[in-house]
Amino acid sequence: MVTSMTEIETPTSETPKGERIAKRMARAGVCSRRDAERLIQNGRVTVNGKKMTTPALNVTDRDHIKVDGKPIPQAEAARLWRYHKPSGLVTTAKDPQQRPTVWERLPLDMPRVMSVGRLDLTSEGLLLLTNDGGLARELELPSRGWIRKYRVRVYGRVEQKKLEELINGPTVEGVKYGPIQAVLDEQKDSNAWLTISIREGKNREVRRVMQWMGYHVNRLIRVSYGPFQLGALARGAVEEIPRKVLNTQLGPNLVEPVVRPKTR
Repeated sequence: MVTSMTEIETPTSETPKGERIAKRMARAGVCSRRDAERLIQNGRVTVNGKKMTTPALNVTDRDHIKVDGKPIPQAEAARLWRYHKPSGLVTTAKDPQQRPTVWERLPLDMPRVMSVGRLDLTSEGLLLLTNDGGLARELELPSRGWIRKYRVRVYGRVEQKKLEELINGPTVEGVKYGPIQAVLDEQKDSNAWLTISIREGKNREVRRVMQWMGYHVNRLIRVSYGPFQLGALARGAVEEIPRKVLNTQLGPNLVEPVVRPKTR
């Protein structure tokens, strides 16, 4: 049975136990899994005192991981929050244009969190936040099949029959999108409100597809992400999703804490 870094480095026909080091770092809230891989490749991570340069390593609860000489935090149980993102905020941590970010507007007592997917600068509505990088990645996977639903206001006269063609999955400028369900809710003068449901959530998917159809999006509000709803959450407000709900919707394997021994 493989239980430590030393044993993992020794060639064996047995599948290494534990989990990938980048995933463990993400679950501990150090950074995203991708950023963890960069830290490892840059030689800033040690395991049991040995510098690592490859993320191709499994670790267990017996291994001691440090970044820049400091032990990573003890992994906590995964937590998830609903946030009503206002228009005018970016979800990137570092913005070259120095525009206001979501992170600057969160309550001061919030732990370090990351977003599940993104909403662009002028998009509004439900943004899920989590303290667990592994959970964020899991919830973003198209294979999960979760529907992202939006209320969208477009400029132009809209025909429901034309919208129904999107159910086959359009190809826009060489990019193939999955099936899109679009329903005309209201046509008022030169603007129309639509409800649009997608499963993939590719970059600016709704805006690009609407533009391709000849409709300019002038407001976009995400109202749900999988089973989680925006509901009556006030603009700019953040609310934690109860653990009982997480266990029901995600299962204990995704949200249970990873227990680590005290660092040396």
